[in-house]
Amino acid sequence: MSGPSICGLDCCGRCPRKDQCGGCVKTGGHPFGGSCIAARWVKEGGLEGFRRKKRELVEEFNSLGIENLHVEDLNLLNGFYVNLEYPLPGGQSAKFLGDNDVYLGNQVEIPGSDRCRGLVAGEEFLLVCEYGCGGEQPRILVYKKR
Repeated sequence: MSGPSICGLDCCGRCPRKDQCGGCVKTGGHPFGGSCIAARWVKEGGLEGFRRKKRELVEEFNSLGIENLHVEDLNLLNGFYVNLEYPLPGGQSAKFLGDNDVYLGNQVEIPGSDRCRGLVAGEEFLLVCEYGCGGEQPRILVYKKR
């Protein structure tokens, strides 16, 4: 566990909240007091185990059959950044992620549209949503237990 993080990625260098976090190594893979999917998987199966599980997630997202959705890789994403508030049918709204957790995900632009698809994965779920600039007007396309 040497280097900037448990998984070997320089998450701290890109994080706008690194001063509040405590760092991956220092917190034992629990930045912001939450949990990091990468740190957990590296602790369980080493870097190769983490890479294998990440490839499996990529395959799971690509096999959902969503038009124009294809991803080659997933990035570590802070929950506070991707935890959008989704409108529910009864007029309420809800968030589904933990602001203090770190997930794997990506953003895919929709061809011919100003909207994007957001992909987020935790150990127990896949989430695919669609949203406008800055996360405006988010809409869940798929929430699937793993």
